Amino acid sequence: MAAVSFALQEDYWENFELVEEDIEFLYNNLLELETPLTTDELVLSLIQERIRREKSAIEKRRTSSGDLYQPEGTYKVDQMLVFPAFNWQPGKVVNVRPGHNPELGEFKVIKVDFSEGGEREFAANLSEHILNNPPEIADYDPALDQEVVLENHSSLITTHLEEDLNTNPDFIRIAGRWFPHTLLVDVNVGHLNLAEAVLDMAGGGPQPTSELLDQIELNASVNPKLLEFSLDLALQEDERFDEVGPSGDILWFLKRLEPKEVLESPVFLNYERIDFDHALLSEDMVKLERDLDDELSNITDWDDSSDTVEIRLIFPHLRSGTLPLSNRLHHLFPTAYEAPRIRFHLVDGKTGKKFPAWVVREKFYVYGLKSWYEEKELIPGSIIHVKRGGNPGEVIVDTTDQRTSREWIRTVLVGSDGGVVYALLKQLVSGQVDPRMGIAIPDLEALDDVWNQAKSKQPPFEEVVVNTVKELAKLNPQSHVHASELYAAVNVIRRCPPGPIFALLASRPWFVHVGDLHYRLSDQEI
Repeated sequence: MAAVSFALQEDYWENFELVEEDIEFLYNNLLELETPLTTDELVLSLIQERIRREKSAIEKRRTSSGDLYQPEGTYKVDQMLVFPAFNWQPGKVVNVRPGHNPELGEFKVIKVDFSEGGEREFAANLSEHILNNPPEIADYDPALDQEVVLENHSSLITTHLEEDLNTNPDFIRIAGRWFPHTLLVDVNVGHLNLAEAVLDMAGGGPQPTSELLDQIELNASVNPKLLEFSLDLALQEDERFDEVGPSGDILWFLKRLEPKEVLESPVFLNYERIDFDHALLSEDMVKLERDLDDELSNITDWDDSSDTVEIRLIFPHLRSGTLPLSNRLHHLFPTAYEAPRIRFHLVDGKTGKKFPAWVVREKFYVYGLKSWYEEKELIPGSIIHVKRGGNPGEVIVDTTDQRTSREWIRTVLVGSDGGVVYALLKQLVSGQVDPRMGIAIPDLEALDDVWNQAKSKQPPFEEVVVNTVKELAKLNPQSHVHASELYAAVNVIRRCPPGPIFALLASRPWFVHVGDLHYRLSDQEI
């Protein structure tokens, strides 16, 4: 069987754009399936359809110059033929005569004139010949290989597809799945009120759509997936409901029963952006910035293959009951196609006890650890191990076993005037603590007042840093302060990533570097 070779233009997929025929195909495909599909599933279908259409179009172009020549055919003078064996070259029949070969029996011979290739003769009316089998298309061209196209171009195709469908009123997307708007089942306000009552009885949720359908009496003789999709859309467009499921799951929660710290950032996590020149940071500072792994540092080039990440707790997260959703930690937590908040479970690594938590994607933190922090008696500087859970939607948190002991540690004291000072005092310390970032806080409520006062009158950032260096320097015989120690202490009274702090250390003459990221204040007047 002969094979026909052809290829698309080399930049066919690089220049990919959706056309009306693509939109019609996707729309009709969804109608036929009656099942919502993810963007990835649509991309796969579209690539398959494009390859099919392009193969058909090329074959059509190559046969449009005449009839396909096969030895079994009967032809006449002036008939136009195309010849697959000659790269689909067209030719005109100029003569037909009887053939003479005792082994072949009765047949004809046609003479064909190729405009640029002279004249050649071919057999006709010959029933037994290998060329009578229709030619196949040889899929050796990478541009027509589905797997190659998916691997190299799916990202571009996905971008174009989502851009077009997001602006097309005929399509609707819920939790990453698409469906034609016209086929949706009508869900009225009565159904939504019942859904609210069901979630209210469940403490707000989370509940999957299928369980809500069982209780709100929404009946229709349609595909169950379509029924779920219709209810999902109605819930999404009603402000009472919040979709909180991870990718692949749709779970609903009553927004009014979600923790306040999930809907609004805790005051301790609010950061007033400070502009600084990152180029001022030395190589050692940049390395330390990465090690501190502050979610506000926006370090993006982490290897996300690790199943365990170690973090050092700072005061804003301790007091808020949160974990930083830094790029190094991000891959351990559930994510979603669209939902800004995701409900999942944390698991105590020692006891196996599960407790609910929330990923707040837009604000880069995980909420729900306040009671766990208190139970473990953690302090700023405590080291926490975050691990991938054994079950989907679960993340393990743990601390290193270490006997509680009384140790000398930096201790924050708040005066009656709201002033913050540091002293080196003996305090009970549980678990493993970073020696440079460990800080004891005997009176959390007094420190809360400092933060509340700062909301109305925030002291200048540089003043905060200088005063903190002065306080910490008193605790060291050489009056030296390490950069990570300063970062932890500044965050006791003001939320700030390490970058702006390090930039001040590098750019102000009154901060003297004495080696190994230790600094002291010069005698120069500030």
